[in-house]
Amino acid sequence: MKNIFKIIKISKPMYGLFALSMFLIVLGAALDMVTPFFNKLIVDQIVTKISGQGGDVNHLATLIALSFGVSFIGLVFTGFSNRLGDHIAGRVRRFLTERFYYKILSLPQSYYDSEISGKILNQLNRGILIIQTFMNTMSNFFLPTLLQSVFTVVFMAYYSIPVAFFTAILFPIYLYLSHLSTKEWGKEEGKKNAIEDTTRGRINEVIANIKLVKSFITEHIEYKTVSENMRESNKIYARQSTTFHIYDFLRNLSLIIVFTIVMIIVFYNTYSGKLSVGEMVLLLQLLNQAQRPLFAMSFILTRVQEAENGSKEFFQILELPSTEDFDRTISYKKLEKTNIVFDKVSFKYETSDMVLKDISFDIQEREKVALVGHSGVGKSTIVSLILKFYNPTEGTILLNGTSYAEHDHRFIRNNISLVFQENELFSTTIKENVAYGSPDATEKDVIKALKLANAWDFVSKFKDGLESLVGERGVRLSGGQKQRIQIARAILKNSPILILDEATSSLDSKSEMEVQKGLDNLMKNRLTIIIAHRFSTIQNVDKIIVVDEGTIVDMGSPRELSQRPGVYKDLLQYQVSGNKKLLASFEIY
Repeated sequence: MKNIFKIIKISKPMYGLFALSMFLIVLGAALDMVTPFFNKLIVDQIVTKISGQGGDVNHLATLIALSFGVSFIGLVFTGFSNRLGDHIAGRVRRFLTERFYYKILSLPQSYYDSEISGKILNQLNRGILIIQTFMNTMSNFFLPTLLQSVFTVVFMAYYSIPVAFFTAILFPIYLYLSHLSTKEWGKEEGKKNAIEDTTRGRINEVIANIKLVKSFITEHIEYKTVSENMRESNKIYARQSTTFHIYDFLRNLSLIIVFTIVMIIVFYNTYSGKLSVGEMVLLLQLLNQAQRPLFAMSFILTRVQEAENGSKEFFQILELPSTEDFDRTISYKKLEKTNIVFDKVSFKYETSDMVLKDISFDIQEREKVALVGHSGVGKSTIVSLILKFYNPTEGTILLNGTSYAEHDHRFIRNNISLVFQENELFSTTIKENVAYGSPDATEKDVIKALKLANAWDFVSKFKDGLESLVGERGVRLSGGQKQRIQIARAILKNSPILILDEATSSLDSKSEMEVQKGLDNLMKNRLTIIIAHRFSTIQNVDKIIVVDEGTIVDMGSPRELSQRPGVYKDLLQYQVSGNKKLLASFEIY
C-alpha cells in the first residue's frame, strides 16, 4: 500500500477541494437515506385509507411534496458535487502532469540515455489516469459508502434486529471476496504494464523512424512484434478476467443468499403483523440501497489495487534525483570574453569503462578549435561535458577560471550556441524554430538571423514565409535548409561560445557550401569548437585537438599536424587518397 500513501501525500494541495466535494456527496447520500422514510409514511397513509381506518389526504399530499422536495435538493447537491468533481479532475490532471513534466525536465541526461521516449509517455498517461481515478473514487465513494453502510444497518436494526444482522454480515463476506479478487488481479497487472510500456515505446520509435522501417521493408516484422506483445498481454488479461468472474460469481451468490434470507424474514413478519406494509417497503428499499455501498466498496478495492500497481513507475520517476533545477532564478547575462580549460578530466558513463582519460587542454577567447579523431573516441563526450550534460568523474572544467561546479547549468548553456549534426527542429513554424530559446526576438531579428545564415532566400519564397510549418523534425525542408535554420537559431541566440557538432557531415557539396556561408557568419568573434570528419570544414581553425581512445594524442595547427606522423595525418591521407582515386577514375586528376 506504499504507493497509495504516496498518492494521498501528493494530493495534499487539493485536500480542501476534496473535503468540499465529500461534504456535498455526504449531504446527497444523507438525503437519499431520508427518501425511503417518506415512502414508508406515504404507504402507511394509503394502507390506512384502504383499510377504512381514516387517512388524511392533505397529510398525504404534504408527504409527497416533502419527498419531492428532498429528492430535488438531493439532485441539486448531486449536480454541484458532479460539477466540482469535474473541476477537481481537471486540477488533478494538470497538477500530476506538471509534477511529472517538471521532474522529467530536471533529470540528468544520463536518464534519457537509457530510456525510450514512448515508454516515458505511456508511464505518464497511465499514472495520471490511474491516480486521478483513485482520487475521484476516494472522494466520491469512500466516505459516502461508509456512512451509507452504517446508516442502513442502524435503521434496519430499529425495525428488525435479524434483518440488520444478516445485512451486516454481508459486508465482510462481500469485501473479503472483493479483496481476494483484486489481490489476484494485481499480481498480473505489473506484468501487463511492463509489456504495454515496451509496446508503446516501440510504436513510438517506429513512427519516428518510419522511413527506415519502410526502406528496409520491415513493416511485417514490426507489426508481428507488437501483435505478439498484445497477444501476451491478452493472455494475462484472460487470466485476470477468469479469476475476477469466479470471485464475482461468489460475491453475487452471497448477495442472493443473504437477500433471500432477509426478504423471507421481512415478508414473514409483515404477513404475521409484526411489521406494517410501510415498514416492509422501507426495509426492502433499505435492502436495495445496501447494494450500492457493497458495489462501491468492491469498486474502491479494485481502484486501490489498480492505483498501487499502475502508479508504481510514475512515482519511481518522481523519486529520481533531480540534477537541474530550471526554476531557480539565475543571471542570464552573457559573457563578453570566454575561455574553457579542461584540467586532467576523466569521465565514465554509469555502465561503461572510462571514456575520457586525463584530458587537459585550453581554448582561448575567439579561438576556433576542432576535435578530430576516429568515431567513438570521445569527441561528443567532450562536447557533452562542455554543455554540462554530465559532470566529470575526475578532474575540473573551468569557464573563465571558475570551476563548472560553481556555475548553474543554465548559465553555462546560455553562453553556448549549438548546431547539431541531426536536424533538431520542432514541428512548428520557421519563425518559432529560429526564435527558440530567444523568446524576446522580434520578426525583424528573426529575418536578420535568417539572412546571416544564408537562409532568407529560400524562406522568403515559401507561400507562408516565416509562418511556414516545417513538419516533424523539419521533414518538409531539405537537409541544407534544416541546417541553415539551425544556424539562424544559433545566430539569434548570440552566445559567445559556439559548438558545431558535425554540422555539415550529412550534406552534399552544394548544400555544404551554402551552409558554410552561414557558419562563417556564425563563427565570427566567437570561441568555436568544431567536431568534424570532413577536414575541408576545419582547414581554417586555429587549433586541432586529436583524440584517440579517450586521450589527447596530439594538438596543433592544421599545417603542423599535417607535417608530422599521427592520427590526424593518417585521417587526412585517407580523405586525400579517396578523393584522388575518385578524380582518377574520371580521368580528372
